[in-house]
Amino acid sequence: MQSIFNARLYIERREKLKKKVGSGVLLFLGNELSPMNYTDNIYPFRQDSNFLYFFGLNIPSLSAIIDIDNDKQILFGNDPSIDSVVWTGSLPSLEENALSVGILQTSSRERLFSYLSDAISKNRKIHYLPPYRPENRFKIHNLLKYSFDEMDNHISVEFIKAIISQREIKSSEEIDEIERAVNISIDMHIAALKIARPGMLEKEIAAEAQRIALSSGGGLAFPIIATKNGQTLHNYYQGNTITTGDLFLLDAGAQTEMCYCGDLSSTFPVSGKFSQKQKEIYLITQNAHRQAIAMLKPGINFMDAHFAACKEIIEGLKNIGLMKGDTEEALRAGAHALFFPCGTGHMMGLDVHDMEDLGEKWVGYQGNERSTQFGLKSLRLAKELKPGFVFTIEPGIYFIPELIDLWKSKNTNEQFLNFNRIEQYRSFGGIRNEENILITSNGYKKLGRPFYKDIETIESLMVK
Repeated sequence: MQSIFNARLYIERREKLKKKVGSGVLLFLGNELSPMNYTDNIYPFRQDSNFLYFFGLNIPSLSAIIDIDNDKQILFGNDPSIDSVVWTGSLPSLEENALSVGILQTSSRERLFSYLSDAISKNRKIHYLPPYRPENRFKIHNLLKYSFDEMDNHISVEFIKAIISQREIKSSEEIDEIERAVNISIDMHIAALKIARPGMLEKEIAAEAQRIALSSGGGLAFPIIATKNGQTLHNYYQGNTITTGDLFLLDAGAQTEMCYCGDLSSTFPVSGKFSQKQKEIYLITQNAHRQAIAMLKPGINFMDAHFAACKEIIEGLKNIGLMKGDTEEALRAGAHALFFPCGTGHMMGLDVHDMEDLGEKWVGYQGNERSTQFGLKSLRLAKELKPGFVFTIEPGIYFIPELIDLWKSKNTNEQFLNFNRIEQYRSFGGIRNEENILITSNGYKKLGRPFYKDIETIESLMVK
């Protein structure tokens, strides 16, 4: 794949970025091929999302600069050698790739060092982003001569903020592509629901979901979570046999060929029918989900949607005897975090957790410090919503035996928790259902075709 959108779109994006930052040299380091266990056996390549957003080339071993003061945009790389052509076939030249995204000047990889050295000698500002891959830390060390200890002190906050302000507002082209990813993700979940039955391994269900993603022409947005131990939030182990009485949690999303992501979660009973206890907890999570979504519109802080979900969870658990006391006081104390120790959602787009490589402080909190309270500190998004934002809604309820034991031993929030009653649920597992949302000019839109997760629909989809 070469450029993912029309060249005009990338030209406009770069021009906006130049105006936002104002001066200096903007350095973009593309990703390299990453070996699994030896040089020629590589992981599937994935370009850096910021490079992809502004330069649109899903090709390894490229770098680029936008020299704002001298009005230059240069793509650095090398033309394919005959050795590489032997193994990969005919490939476009560096110049052809550059022209496809509106870049008129190219240079060899080796020339990047001399260009930056000249800029540094003239005391010009070199803007670079937080490096999340070790090879890019070495590149910054070699190119800019910062020690590894001081490197993070020179990351450009103005560069980070300028990129976030652009990438957080999704264009119509991006929304179409995200919606395509969501629809493929829906196919993944429905396929899993239909084949799941007692006696299967978790990995068999994960394999079916992955098959759907790969057959779409793209791949996975993230490693699949497919588990009967849904109380473990990021459980990547898939070796268990599922049995009658288990709840199964699937968290899986597709990435399109254009590298845009979907992210959905479903929870369903392995036997095909929810037990009464499972129905009670499932309905509480559904109500929390609806309450969060009902809050969504431009100008609302996402934290308010999170709190709406939390209060619904508290009320629901009070109704079945697991919690007690005043709901607002329990919320302020964070008592609900025994069951919901994470956040209600995160931004989504080119990354499944969009732009979090730039720092959650900037992406989700606009530079503000987040709470240190258990549970609330894991909320990734807590800023005012704007038209064009795309994010997840995914409140859940999790019964984590180790956490229950810890809180019970310390009498943590005992005024709000009925520990004796909670003990009856310690082996329950966890429930999470997740949807992807776009903020519109006057409200919100659920992305993707309808995928109803009410109890009746889930049971009707499953093999009897």
